[in-house]
Amino acid sequence: MSIILDHINYVYGGDTPLAVNALDDICLQIPEGQFVGIIGHTGSGKSTLVQHMNGLLKASSGHIYFHGEDIYDKDYDLKKLRSKVGLVFQYPEHQLFEIDVFTDVCFGPKNLGLDKKETELRAFDALRKVGLPMDLYYQSPFELSGGQKRRVAIAGVLAMKPEVLILDEPTAGLDPKGRDEILKQIKALQVETGMTILLVSHSMEDVAEYVDRIIVMNRGQVMYDDEPKVVFSHYRELEEVGLAAPQVTYILHKLREKGLDVDVSATTIGEAADTIQKAMGVDRKSYA
Repeated sequence: MSIILDHINYVYGGDTPLAVNALDDICLQIPEGQFVGIIGHTGSGKSTLVQHMNGLLKASSGHIYFHGEDIYDKDYDLKKLRSKVGLVFQYPEHQLFEIDVFTDVCFGPKNLGLDKKETELRAFDALRKVGLPMDLYYQSPFELSGGQKRRVAIAGVLAMKPEVLILDEPTAGLDPKGRDEILKQIKALQVETGMTILLVSHSMEDVAEYVDRIIVMNRGQVMYDDEPKVVFSHYRELEEVGLAAPQVTYILHKLREKGLDVDVSATTIGEAADTIQKAMGVDRKSYA
C-alpha cells in the first residue's frame, strides 16, 4: 500500500470555543498506481484531508503510513515524504516565484541536492510531460494564462519525481477548454508513468471521465468510497449534500423513465452514447 490513513481526526482550534472537527475518524487506503478523485462541497474536508498525506497538517489523533512507515514517528523524515508525495495547490501563483518558468521548475530538484545537469534534465522532462510549449520556458510564469500556470506548477512538483501527485482543484477558474486540456494531460501523465494521483474537486463532472475510484467527503467524513458507477448510483443522496452526478446520469435516468432500455450506470459521454445507440438498435461501428 502506498498511503494508509488510520482513524485520522483533525480539529481546527481545538482548545477554543470555536473548535471545528474538520476530519472525523478517516480510514483510507490509497494503493500504488491508482487514480483517485476526492470530491466534496466547500468545507467538506477534502483539502484538509490531502494536506495530511504529505505532512503539511498533523492529525489531532490517528496515524498515517507511507510504505509501511508511520509519518508521525519521531525520527521520520518529513522532507523526504514531501519529495515523494507532491502537492499542487489550487492557486498556482502560490507556488510560482522565480524569474522564468524553467528556473521555477528547477527549484524543487535543486533543493534535493541534485547537480545542475540532473536538475535541468528533470525540469525539461517535467515540462514536456505537462505539455507546455518550449517557447514559454524562459518567460515569466506570471505572464502566463491560468491554464499555463497550472501546468508549470504541476511540472515543478513532477521534477522532484514524486511517487504520489496530489492536485487540489487543478481546474478551478478555467474555461471548459482549459479544464478539459488539464484533465486530459493529468490522465495521460498517469497512464505514462503509473503514478498514484489524487485529484481533489467539487465537480463530479470533472472526474467522471478519468478516475478509477471516487472518495466523497461530507462534513469531515467519508460519505462514499467506490468506483464511479457505484458512487453515481447514489445521485439523489449526493444532491442532498450539495453535489451532483454527471449530466449523463440524469439524461439516462430520464430516458429509462421514458421506456428506453439504457444502462443508467454509464458515467461518461462515450458510455452513454453506446448504451443509447444499443437501446435504439443502432450500430455505432457503422458511423466509424
